[in-house]
Amino acid sequence: MNRVLIVAEHADGRLSPSTARCVSCAAGLPDAEISIAVLAANGAAVAAAAAAIAGVSRVLLVDHPANEPALAAVLAPQLARLAEGHSHVFGPSSTFGKDLMPRVAALLDAPQISDMMAVESARRFRRMVYAGNAIITIEAPAGQQLVATVRVASYQPAAAGGNATVEAVRLDLPLPTHTRQVAVTAARSDRPDLQTASRVVSGGRALGSAENFGMIQRLADRIGAAVGASRAAVDAGYAPNELQVGQTGKIVAPELYIAIGISGAIQHLTGIKDARTIVAINKDAEAPIFEVADYGLVGDLFSLIPEIEQQLSSNTGSTTTGR
Repeated sequence: MNRVLIVAEHADGRLSPSTARCVSCAAGLPDAEISIAVLAANGAAVAAAAAAIAGVSRVLLVDHPANEPALAAVLAPQLARLAEGHSHVFGPSSTFGKDLMPRVAALLDAPQISDMMAVESARRFRRMVYAGNAIITIEAPAGQQLVATVRVASYQPAAAGGNATVEAVRLDLPLPTHTRQVAVTAARSDRPDLQTASRVVSGGRALGSAENFGMIQRLADRIGAAVGASRAAVDAGYAPNELQVGQTGKIVAPELYIAIGISGAIQHLTGIKDARTIVAINKDAEAPIFEVADYGLVGDLFSLIPEIEQQLSSNTGSTTTGR
């Protein structure tokens, strides 16, 4: 049996969808027994949500005041202790997971596989390299615990309907105090989260200014989509860093991805490979984005976007937010 421990990502008392995607990945292991670790200050609601994920056998809830805010230096020794007796320890390949899991691997003296996108066996996995231009197969040594971050965009969330047991766990171990949170600066938005949204509208450098980027925001609001941006648009100051999509930004896997004024550099394409349907709007018919797009519109975005908005206005069924 492969005993898998998944660390739950959560914020403001809500479980991140990335956790259910990690469960889908773990379910690909042969004879997997899946547990979820919830490290929180008051995590009852998060633990209940984790217990409702199909395929999860138990939830380990560690409530401790030091777990809020969630600092990797504080969470890592707790997760390493909980990992005793488990063959695999998974976390999402998000900012949270990338900060936490290497610390856990070091404490366990275990190998780590990053951005795992497919399971071939209990010890063999696939991941992308060279900005998504190649996929390699990695085999971890037998007889050791394995730590991994999961490329959550490569997996659909596990279904709901589970009824796992929630176990309150008290860990008797000293927690580090050398790291503290000074401040958090984060943009607030009523739009869907970029990494979990089912629809994303992204704009590129062709928009020409931050003012024109407002066209992307308005269109996204009309269809209940999250807003994204290419690195070129972010570097030009049209959009904030947290909206960047691509290899050095956020990896997304929406049902619908609309790329407007984005040429399609390989770094951007890496971030959208798992989108179900890609729509591209660009005046350059030879733009690389059209090589991966399911639907393409060649033309001036400043003419096409108003036309699209007009069509949405005339079709009331298309104006539902879908949030």
